Amino acid sequence: MNIEQQITQLRDELRQHNYNYYVLDNPTISDYDFDIKLKELQALEEAHPEFYDANSPTLRVGGEVTKNFKTVVHAHRMYSLDNSYSLEDLKDWETRIKKLVDGDVQYTCELKYDGASINLTYKNGALVQAVTRGDGVQGDDVTANVKTINSVPLQLKPPFPEQFEIRGEIVLPFDGFNKMNEERIANGEEPYRNPRNTASGSLKLQDSAEVAKRPLDCLLYGLVGSNFNFTTQFESLERARQMGFKAPKESKLCNTIDEVFEFINHWDHARHELPYETDGVVVKVNSLYQQEELGFTAKAPRWAIAYKFKAEQVSTVLNEITYQVGRTGAITPVANLEPVELAGTIVKRASLHNADQIEKLDIRVGDTVYVEKGGEIIPKIIAVNLEERPVDSKPTEYITNCPECNTPLERIEGEAKHYCPNYNGCNPQIIGRIQHYISRKAMDIEGLGGETVALLVNAGLISNFADLYELTKEDILPLDRMAEKSADNLIAGIEASKQIPFERVLFAIGIRFVGETVAKKLAQHYKSIDALQNASIEELVNVDEIGTKIAESVVDFFSNEENQKIISRLKSYGVQLEISAEKLANQTNKLEGNIFVVSGVFYQVSRTDLKKLIEDNGGKVSSSISSKTNYVVAGDKMGPSKKEKAEKIGVEIISEEDFLLMIK
Repeated sequence: MNIEQQITQLRDELRQHNYNYYVLDNPTISDYDFDIKLKELQALEEAHPEFYDANSPTLRVGGEVTKNFKTVVHAHRMYSLDNSYSLEDLKDWETRIKKLVDGDVQYTCELKYDGASINLTYKNGALVQAVTRGDGVQGDDVTANVKTINSVPLQLKPPFPEQFEIRGEIVLPFDGFNKMNEERIANGEEPYRNPRNTASGSLKLQDSAEVAKRPLDCLLYGLVGSNFNFTTQFESLERARQMGFKAPKESKLCNTIDEVFEFINHWDHARHELPYETDGVVVKVNSLYQQEELGFTAKAPRWAIAYKFKAEQVSTVLNEITYQVGRTGAITPVANLEPVELAGTIVKRASLHNADQIEKLDIRVGDTVYVEKGGEIIPKIIAVNLEERPVDSKPTEYITNCPECNTPLERIEGEAKHYCPNYNGCNPQIIGRIQHYISRKAMDIEGLGGETVALLVNAGLISNFADLYELTKEDILPLDRMAEKSADNLIAGIEASKQIPFERVLFAIGIRFVGETVAKKLAQHYKSIDALQNASIEELVNVDEIGTKIAESVVDFFSNEENQKIISRLKSYGVQLEISAEKLANQTNKLEGNIFVVSGVFYQVSRTDLKKLIEDNGGKVSSSISSKTNYVVAGDKMGPSKKEKAEKIGVEIISEEDFLLMIK
């Protein structure tokens, strides 16, 4: 056996032993023997660098240092999940599903592990990239750190697709977390608060050798791609296990929502025996074909839902109510609490939402209140213990003036919140608008964070987001903690933002009620900021999914003289305020006024591309057939009930070929 064969054989052996130990929990070799083989491989690799392999078992110990984590756009967006809290919620979800798909529906139930979401990419069986969830659209490349996690396979067991992605959670088991804290306490250091935050923080450590010392685990649950030879979610989990992934076996295939609820009830109690943190159950439509039929809303898949276990509650004392001003001028009252531990974190503050909520619960300073984490993320006060109320207690009087600029507050009829109308003179509003402008989903200006924005505003260097484009390196170097390289990166990031497409610029400028989805709709309809600026309320309301409230907000924004000046300046700096000629070349109005439903399996273009072609040519895609539907594009295996409904109400059914001829 030559040297190369020896190295290959040792790598294969060590990978198998690693899989047996960390994935199957069934070691077939002692730790001592494993270490001997690992040292033998290290010696051979050092003597023969020509046989280097980026995924060798010897590289699990880390050592690579990452100063800045590169931002990577996800090839497939990582959506969040809609939440449910009762059997009624699940039944409502099932009713919505059955209106949209034909035939029986099965469900795959999986435990919802509380960790840090990760997306792994494999090519030819080798791990090539690991990216955090980030904001769902893009995340950070943490490949070097993830390679140190023993349950993440660096080389897969065949057969495997040529290229695919798989998603899961990086978790920190309770045992490992407790040992880490024992060591920290022994060294006189502050213990970590909870496993989830510690796991998430570990992924962003600069030295991968430090990550390797942490007993992180990786639980996988979702294969992403289209070149698989299975048809269900439940099969995909088994296929993932065969390739070498640690896909938890606690999943179950259910035929009814009642069976799903039995699974939930069992794990609501049994989860306390698991080695990891869990906060609920994820229920998915099992058929991948039905998943594709159901598709996504703007924020979440229609084919999956998270059932959240009842949140932990604690009681504590409300010490003070303070008020925060948001970028839109909205006032949010905040409860400042006596610090209390809740779901593994120390809670000191909770949102009180608005004046109505304070009045409804009759919340007062000095009250003993019950706090829980809404969706186990944001703490909220759910009730007051009136028996503990101090005898000298006084009802809370909501503020009448802005806590920052002292301007009298306004409350728009029909709205719950109070607003500060001092749009151009209230500091938190100015800072908040610029922070929104530079955020990831908006202009994504690298090198510029929220704290730096506040520094720039407070130093008098900027007072709106157009001012960013006039900043020079000399302006920002005197700022606190601003080194030369940081200044260069900030200026370069601002320059690069001029290439951000129009729909994201429209979201970035912060028109009230214009979120990502609405910005995209308006950009597609009006094509440029000039056309949008000249639109009347009546014209805007005629745009698909634009209501009176949004239309009025858009007109108000552009009627403001200060906003007009800012838009004019952005234009002069070269910011993209219209859809590019290249993108417009692929768009027509051929299908304008027509609503399409897409159903079945397609061969010339994918379902996703087909829907995009409809929208690019001015049509609208709907998920269900109604009297408003103009066409059903029917592929192979179109559901019989959809066909029957279309025929019954007289909707024209066309083939994939017919549709492509329509837009030719």
